Amino acid sequence: MQDYNTQPAATEQVMFHPVDLGNYHFLITGGAGFIGSHLVDYLLKHKAGKVRVLDNFSTGSIDNLLPFQSSPAFELLEGDIREPEHCKTAMQDIDFVLHQAALGSVPRSISDPLTTNNVNITGFLNVITAARDAGVKRMIYAASSSTYGDSKELPKVEDKIGKPLSPYAVTKYVNELYADVFSRTYGFNTIGLRYFNVFGPRQNPMGAYAAVIPLFIKAALNNETPTINGDGLTSRDFTYVENVIQANMKALFFDGLEKHEVFNIACGGQTTLNQLWQQIAGMAGIEADVEHAAERLGDVRQSLASIDKASAVLGYAPQILVGEGLQQTFDWYKTNLKLNA
Repeated sequence: MQDYNTQPAATEQVMFHPVDLGNYHFLITGGAGFIGSHLVDYLLKHKAGKVRVLDNFSTGSIDNLLPFQSSPAFELLEGDIREPEHCKTAMQDIDFVLHQAALGSVPRSISDPLTTNNVNITGFLNVITAARDAGVKRMIYAASSSTYGDSKELPKVEDKIGKPLSPYAVTKYVNELYADVFSRTYGFNTIGLRYFNVFGPRQNPMGAYAAVIPLFIKAALNNETPTINGDGLTSRDFTYVENVIQANMKALFFDGLEKHEVFNIACGGQTTLNQLWQQIAGMAGIEADVEHAAERLGDVRQSLASIDKASAVLGYAPQILVGEGLQQTFDWYKTNLKLNA
């Protein structure tokens, strides 16, 4: 396993789009969430003509949107992707859709597969249908590395998947199937981005289904001992959120899409949970002790992406790798997280 703390820093203020965003109107479903709010931030910072957010705030937070509400280009539409009429209303006068709304978390999907299905499959179908009917130019949607399921092949390559290991994984694979059918049947072409364990500022460290990096950072800042599920040798291709923003922008304006495509969006490296905690504990200057619990049902043991396809087709190249991304994320939480919360 590699340690990416030695990688060079990314160039600041990188622009990932090749066109004048002022000519276009964008809809971001799930825009109050972690990744969605970063997309809002990027589009407004680069003077998009309109940025509309559709969110029901079930997992997203209004706090993520407060900095944008004074912008004349920003619109907030509170609604639910499970409601076809909400999706239809949200699509009015929209050129591009960035579909980020979903109910995440493998454990949550195992506890409540019905709600996960309703949001991630029925909601997705409502969004893509409304986008097709509204004449949207292109829809980019958040796919998932969970689609690789029980495949043990490393690195993960887009056209070689296994059987899903959780209801969540089923829903994300069904999204890809629907997108492919809409491409072949209706000529409505979309791009799916298979995110690999995205992290960064604004990711919620609270609640039963919080992701591992914000949980570890919260524990480190509170000088607490975290719990690692399993032996800690489970690995992930952790991906800093700015790389995901880059991928979305390049996918939006990729000139050459003839059919539905999916791309891995990651850094192409592995970090174990033990290594992850050691790095975060080192940033906090604390002893790197951990407690171990049973492995979680539905978890993939090893994850590593091939990003060759995204690189060759979209020109995707991760700008911030794990070490630098962890430091930026840690610094953000150190400033913004209420300790012992």
